[in-house]
Amino acid sequence: MDEPTAAGGPPVQGSPARARPRRPLTGPRVILLVLVLVLVTGGVVAVQLTGFLSAGQGAALGGSSVTAGSRTVTEYAPEDRAGPVALSGTGLTGEAIDIAAWRGDVVVINVWGSWCAPCREEAPILAATSAAYADQGVRFVGVNVRDNPAAAIAFEESYGIIYPSIDDRNGKALLSLADHLPGAGVPVTLLLDRDGRPAARVLGAVQESTLTALLDTVLAEPATSS
Repeated sequence: MDEPTAAGGPPVQGSPARARPRRPLTGPRVILLVLVLVLVTGGVVAVQLTGFLSAGQGAALGGSSVTAGSRTVTEYAPEDRAGPVALSGTGLTGEAIDIAAWRGDVVVINVWGSWCAPCREEAPILAATSAAYADQGVRFVGVNVRDNPAAAIAFEESYGIIYPSIDDRNGKALLSLADHLPGAGVPVTLLLDRDGRPAARVLGAVQESTLTALLDTVLAEPATSS
């Protein structure tokens, strides 16, 4: 490489090349470099953590899952189902609710909140399906989380929901479902067979075709308990 003379004249052939001085890392450049490193490493950690959680949930729960958009549907074969689910509490209007008394019926548990947009999306579907299957041995129950009873009751009235919901402001009902809903937000729908065992689960707003197909499948199964 040719370098100019000190006087600014023509370059001198054969002069040794001098390294170009590096720009110092000023305050703004240091901050920018740190931000880039944080974003890059943080993104890698987030991807790894997401993969770990997904793998962990699949290993813990088993079943056959199908994911479409923000909705994941998991079905459990009769021979792979966990034991009966225990769920009880106080309803929004003060009544006692215990699904143990419903053994022999198919039970649909829906975890919801009036502040939840996907819950509003699925509410008309749940109301219509609960009415359509009421004479077929299917019971619906809600688990209302982080709501006051007045807001929850107003929500149910606005969508024509007549099945009961547990007032779960203390989180006890949700805690009793933790083995079946790990890391899940709302809405979540858990379908129990006639023996009270988890037969299917839907993460996200449930669709009518999905819910009716799951119900028809479980209704066609014989109860195994004596």
